[in-house]
Amino acid sequence: MDDAPRRTVPIKLDVPEERRGDLHQTKTQFLHCANRTSEWAWRYDDYCVTSKSKAEDALYSELREETDLTANLVQKGIRRAIEAVTSGVEKLKQGEQTSQPEFDSWSVVYDKRSASFNDDHATLSTPNGRVTTEYVLPPEDEREDTPFGRYYENDGWDASSATLQYNEQDDTFYLHVTLKNPDYVVDGTERQEASRDDEPSENGVVLGVDLNVTGAFAVTSTGEFIGSADYLTHKRNQYEQRRAKLQQTGTRSAHLTMQSIGSRFSDWSLDWLHNRANDLIAEAKDTDVDGIIFENLDHIRENIANDSKFQQWAYAKFVDLVEYKVESTSLFVDTVNPAYTSQRCSHCGFTHKDNRDDKQFACQDCGYEVNADYNAAKNIATRYCGYIHRGQTSRGGWATSQLALKSGTLNVNGEYTPAELLG
Repeated sequence: MDDAPRRTVPIKLDVPEERRGDLHQTKTQFLHCANRTSEWAWRYDDYCVTSKSKAEDALYSELREETDLTANLVQKGIRRAIEAVTSGVEKLKQGEQTSQPEFDSWSVVYDKRSASFNDDHATLSTPNGRVTTEYVLPPEDEREDTPFGRYYENDGWDASSATLQYNEQDDTFYLHVTLKNPDYVVDGTERQEASRDDEPSENGVVLGVDLNVTGAFAVTSTGEFIGSADYLTHKRNQYEQRRAKLQQTGTRSAHLTMQSIGSRFSDWSLDWLHNRANDLIAEAKDTDVDGIIFENLDHIRENIANDSKFQQWAYAKFVDLVEYKVESTSLFVDTVNPAYTSQRCSHCGFTHKDNRDDKQFACQDCGYEVNADYNAAKNIATRYCGYIHRGQTSRGGWATSQLALKSGTLNVNGEYTPAELLG
């Protein structure tokens, strides 16, 4: 049982007008899964089914065919119904009157496989792809005494799940985010620090990923170089040059041609990013990691604020695609603040701006030389492992975590495990 205390923080969402219908469609299909499960599990002439695994075995495939939801949301719908049926069975045992649970209120349950919770926005899975919803927040200097400031922005609290709700009266969506504090357990009315003697022994392995404007598009902590950012930029420049010429022509025919090539380039770009996302997930599976760790997208936007908006879109879309594709797997996706990861030596930890020279990294202290993007990818994974080690983020059952290297794994204490000794 997870005894970590929880807090729920309601957050008002700013949903793009053109995507609001996708959220309503998600609710309709989610409630369909819950009601179908409730009808199947609630049996008057036999024992009600209260096993989530039995319900999933019986209904999962059918509900995937009946809806356009992702695997995770279908599972959430099934489990929500089984929890309600279980509660009903308990009432019957107590001699209380109750009936088959019915779900008609507006709500959808998300976790980290079907949603990502960021500093100022969340991305939510829908039947039509992910929707990015911005948070509607008070000014930064007024947040400290709000639940958002006390818990959501506090590194000690980790967003684990959320319920999306809709208020018909003000036509507004709200995300009720559940946060856990893994460093504490509740004992009576007192909050006490969790005993490190009772820590679980299981370790998680994560894959760090550095995204780039030049050189390889994505570089992993295992030394995999995925795609070419230069090639992607080249194709974009070709499109922009042709588009500029057509704009100068100014004819109706040129305008129609411009629309056509714009559509073809958009399709090509999306397909290219899909393939690179598949490459990354294949690397994660080949190296048997538990999670994929990216740079925080806000930091990426700052890094390329003066660069192409296309690059910003490509980075965000790539991460979004990876998050979407891992929903049906055991992998998870998370992010860290990558400040100074390009200047820090992944070998000895020495940090200095002179360590990096474009794509080459040479530590001014220990002399370690390596590709700069590969060095950064290892630092991204190391930082996430540090969060786990200090209990600043929650990964159920992990005592610590390790970063994946091509030849094995490394933990935050510098202890190396060769690949041949891993399970």
